[in-house]
Amino acid sequence: MNTQRNRFYSMNVGIPLLLAVFTFVVFDLNELDIALSNLLYDPLTQTFPFQHDRLFENLTHRWPRIIPDWTGELAMAGALLSFVWPRFKADKHPRLIARMEKLRIAGALEFLTRHRRDFLFVVFAFAITTGMVHYFKSHTGIYCPVETTLYGGFQEKKEWFENFNLLHEAGKGRCWPGGHASSGFTLLALYFVALRYRWRHARKLLGWVLLLGMVYGTTRVLQGWHFMSHTFWSGILVWFSMLLTALAFYGRPALQPSPAPLPQHLELQS
Repeated sequence: MNTQRNRFYSMNVGIPLLLAVFTFVVFDLNELDIALSNLLYDPLTQTFPFQHDRLFENLTHRWPRIIPDWTGELAMAGALLSFVWPRFKADKHPRLIARMEKLRIAGALEFLTRHRRDFLFVVFAFAITTGMVHYFKSHTGIYCPVETTLYGGFQEKKEWFENFNLLHEAGKGRCWPGGHASSGFTLLALYFVALRYRWRHARKLLGWVLLLGMVYGTTRVLQGWHFMSHTFWSGILVWFSMLLTALAFYGRPALQPSPAPLPQHLELQS
């Protein structure tokens, strides 16, 4: 059991912490962010490649919001409807229940009731993560690249740790961590639900969600509205927020893989 627990925390806490240290050292303590943005920035026109491209803005920023938005809204609807079916009693509402079963409504409501905890988890995970992202945005007060003097703006570029204030807002900037990237990473909630049910495609889902968050964040880098490290920090912070919420809802044993069964000859020996 200790081996399973250690492996769980090594994978889900250790690796993200190593990534956080890597991001801090490589990006925050150096000028890699500026170097990458300089490759994209045209000093003659003082613009980034897609900074004023309305179609690109719609394709990569406005319309993709539908995916996390609808996921959250469906989870909220599912959570609310999960309380409906238990209110129907076989001895008090036999005709209504029969009618609902004929229309296949009863089965859907039963499904929602069985998975109430999962719907509530997604709702709370989305809410907690969104609140966490807004907290760090307001308590670091970091400005976006196009708002800094490096790229035609009027604000000084600072690192998040230079400006962080635990209890009070640090300034008017709202660029760290990446908000659009975090909206993609919030779908990590579905990965933890998949872990709970030992879904065999859970790791593929994890890969797709991480890719989606990276795409969301990188497109904003191409527009000059974020540095690349903002996307990495967004993914790291969202991961820990989702992990802690999942542990609170489900507990570690429900999220870690089941131990592999012993071969039959070893079971006989034991």
